[in-house]
Amino acid sequence: MSMLDKTCSAFIEVLASKAPVPGGGGAAAMGGAIGMALSNMVGNLTVGKKKYADVEGEVKELIAKGDAVIEKLKRLVDQDAEVFEPLSKAYGLPKSTPEEAKYKEETMENCCKTACGVPMEIMRAALEGIKIHARMGEIGTMIAISDVGCGVVFMKSALIAGSLNVVINLNAIKDQDFVASTRKEMDEMIAAGSKLADDTLALVISKLKK
Repeated sequence: MSMLDKTCSAFIEVLASKAPVPGGGGAAAMGGAIGMALSNMVGNLTVGKKKYADVEGEVKELIAKGDAVIEKLKRLVDQDAEVFEPLSKAYGLPKSTPEEAKYKEETMENCCKTACGVPMEIMRAALEGIKIHARMGEIGTMIAISDVGCGVVFMKSALIAGSLNVVINLNAIKDQDFVASTRKEMDEMIAAGSKLADDTLALVISKLKK
């Protein structure tokens, strides 16, 4: 059963339990999807208003981009659970002989690399979502501008939460070239995304104070 087919209450219940999935990655993807939905709500409230007729075309483009981010993050909720299952099994592999130890080490390495992939995708989607929020904060309707601020906070949280799920897997990987390249992209996304999210939140707050 897809995580997305659960009710909100059921998702939270299983998240709070000792079940291995969903975990932080799935929660990050879900939170990011909710954040992106807030930006799209602002966009949909902007479309059709005479006051914003000159930016309607761009707002529609932002909504379409937001829809794509939402769909990607929804898929990643389930994908995060899918990649964790083989990793959780790998931890339980025996290592009482040199052959078993070697097999377990190789399996763990491969599973951890795969497990890095989903939270990296969550981060990429979150960064794209932050960029959309930034523009929506500039041109979206003032009647719901606070929701851009709420949404971009969710997106920043998804970005940072995704990175934590990358790091915990990187720590178990011995391939230093893989670790270095992954960490470089991760750090760049955190730096760029956090600044843009903070700037967007500051813009929203300044608009609310007027």
